[in-house]
Amino acid sequence: MSQSKTYPSEYATQPYMALLLEGRQELHRVLVGVPTLGLVRMEWALARWSQFVPTNWSSSDCVQFLPQCSPLNYTVADARNLIVATALQHDFEWVLFNDSDTILPPHAFVLFNDYMRKAKLPVVAGLYFTKSVPAEPLVYRGRGNSYFAKWKLGDKVWVDGVPMGCTLIHTSLLRVMADEAPEYLAQGRHRIRQVFDTPKIHWTDPELGAIRSFQGTEDLSWCDRVIRGEFLKKAGWTTVAKKRYPFLIDTNIACLHIREDGVKFPLKWEW
Repeated sequence: MSQSKTYPSEYATQPYMALLLEGRQELHRVLVGVPTLGLVRMEWALARWSQFVPTNWSSSDCVQFLPQCSPLNYTVADARNLIVATALQHDFEWVLFNDSDTILPPHAFVLFNDYMRKAKLPVVAGLYFTKSVPAEPLVYRGRGNSYFAKWKLGDKVWVDGVPMGCTLIHTSLLRVMADEAPEYLAQGRHRIRQVFDTPKIHWTDPELGAIRSFQGTEDLSWCDRVIRGEFLKKAGWTTVAKKRYPFLIDTNIACLHIREDGVKFPLKWEW
């Protein structure tokens, strides 16, 4: 077969490359951000690319790879900050985090699209569980008191702590947080704002002389910062800002949490 004159010559030896055809109109509705270690299970890929897509809907993807062998470089918080920076730079309206170990139900985009159209809530999360037996739902009201369990599948639950593996956030909230966040270098080369961080605190108790430490996750740290900094109010979400529990978990968006070996959590639905 003769080489086509339409394509550059280098494509003759790179058969899996494709030309990028850019449209004239830029659609900045939602950015799907995927922090990943690069170990993506087939189940995740099937769930992600087999979503029911609403009509007249658009989305873009931002995949941030996390080198597993280098925890001092990209952390999960770094990946989220890079995704936020991309969303703000290109003026997306929403960011939808979909971690590479969180399997969306087929109708997730349809339900998230409804929240996007109504635009009454700045943060909406799906439901998923810890990778443990028994699996515990990541649904939190308060800190240090375990998970909140007074709900059933199909409920919409107001909380003050949500996980980030399947979470929709309006960028107006992320923008005001970024405006007050310090700049730092992610992996020594990306100067971005620290909207997310992984808290690690060590201090000495002056009375006991003991060294104490605290380590948390970037998702609950972000939730606490939103509430303490009154960022919902600053971003114009005044009605939601008045709530004791300002974040919504829609348990209709029930996800599975998958381990590298293919084990999914919960092992069976009991909620």
